[in-house]
Amino acid sequence: MEERQSRLLRLTLRGGEARVFLCDTTQMAQQARDIHNASNTCSAAMGRMLAATAIMGANLKSDGDRITVTINGGGPAGPMCAVAGPDGRVKVTIEHPEVELALKPNGKLDVGGALGKDGQLTVMRSYGFGEPYIGRVNLVSGEVAEDFAMYYLESEQTPSLCALGTLVGERILSAGGVLIQAMPGCSEELLDALEIRAELFSAVSQMLREMTLEEIVEGCFRGLEPEILEEIPLTLQCDCSREYIERVLLSMGAAELRDIIEKQHGCEVSCHFCRRHYAFTGEELNRLLEQASGGDGA
Repeated sequence: MEERQSRLLRLTLRGGEARVFLCDTTQMAQQARDIHNASNTCSAAMGRMLAATAIMGANLKSDGDRITVTINGGGPAGPMCAVAGPDGRVKVTIEHPEVELALKPNGKLDVGGALGKDGQLTVMRSYGFGEPYIGRVNLVSGEVAEDFAMYYLESEQTPSLCALGTLVGERILSAGGVLIQAMPGCSEELLDALEIRAELFSAVSQMLREMTLEEIVEGCFRGLEPEILEEIPLTLQCDCSREYIERVLLSMGAAELRDIIEKQHGCEVSCHFCRRHYAFTGEELNRLLEQASGGDGA
């Protein structure tokens, strides 16, 4: 079966009484699984995180804006982090992608057990200027969707229905999610209709396997006047570069860099998001130090 391009739809219901973000991140989730050589459980966690962060990224306004989401629940898989911009580019990493757990009694992957729930979900919005905005909420379950719903409720005072799913076999069979938010002035009639249909989205990964995004819109929101406002292509793409890694090395300070040069005669740095390796010889590190000291007049 041909792999579908990951993408996101932004739509409204009943002329703007509610807004909906619906995304298919199957292709991205498979790429993330391949990059990190992840277990089934960690692949499911990253698939959910990619969808949720892509949705948040779609709310950003300017090209330089970024959203960074971290879940740190104290579980054996360690912290998980994703970054997105308004252009649909997303990247994700998890500290211990090899961690695998037994299935839960209901036969589902134990994402909450891998991530843990004794910690926080942190959302940082940076706008290219000034101090970033940081919001935090305590984790509900570590299953990701419930934790994002709690974030919207507590940090943004927006009641939200958030459903995320990743269906994992030998490959990622489907991944994606939906976020539905009532806007100010939303009618009781629409709220009741959405509550009745909420159960449909508990199987969002199965729907994504069998239906296109447009078919899901037609099937799940029939009679609620869905209007698709925008389609955003989504890509898994890291923005690291050798120049960025050089700045990271310089941020360690001259004393620590000199110590690396003297003891190790160079270093190799790996990007957590794309697993790309950057090697620096002792001579290259020395040149970095000289450029830095020359640039600040030291």
